[in-house]
Amino acid sequence: MKKNSMNILYIIFAGSIFLGCNSGGTLQSANTMKEIMDTNKNIVDGAKDSVIVGGGCFWCTEAQFLMLDGVEKVVSGYAGGSVDNPTYKQVCTGTTGHAEVIKIVYDTKKLNFADVLFAFFQSHDPTELNRQGADVGTQYRSAIFYSNENEKKSAEAIIQQLNDEKVYDKPVVTTVEPLDVFYAAENYHQNYYNQNSDQRYCEYVIQPKIEKFRKVFKDKLKK
Repeated sequence: MKKNSMNILYIIFAGSIFLGCNSGGTLQSANTMKEIMDTNKNIVDGAKDSVIVGGGCFWCTEAQFLMLDGVEKVVSGYAGGSVDNPTYKQVCTGTTGHAEVIKIVYDTKKLNFADVLFAFFQSHDPTELNRQGADVGTQYRSAIFYSNENEKKSAEAIIQQLNDEKVYDKPVVTTVEPLDVFYAAENYHQNYYNQNSDQRYCEYVIQPKIEKFRKVFKDKLKK
């Protein structure tokens, strides 16, 4: 269960990283984090950026991010493994090292890296190690794949802040991994929920996540 997660995560999303000054250590952590986040903000209007994250089954995370205003495109795929051009069947064995991930392409006039990570932490349970619900294995790990040092520092700072503030009842176990190669998943995985919403998995697993996501981001969804 989460503890005050909405309030603290919303502060991060809004761009105000200062979470209070209960102690000198907390204040310093908040200031350092804000410094990192400020340097990571996109400043070129109209630019596109992307980030790759894994939060369990990519059908679930893809469906949620597709609703968010500012997200231009979401591609389900695989990252973090050692096999070239892996198939879904191979990744599902848990032996390739890959995680099921989504590549989120977003409009930097509407979203920045911190915004996307806020939505990411809302889209799944980042305290579950190598699983999300009944989906178990390293392929379902919670992970952020960075493409530069700035993204790495930003992601690590957010995770540290969430743990310092005890936003969740358990520590966040999201890994921060260097992005080597992103492989797009097979075509039938793309936009899976919207094309298969009547399937049982979609109804019982994905739909509740979508409803929760919609409530949290009701003012930030596509019209």
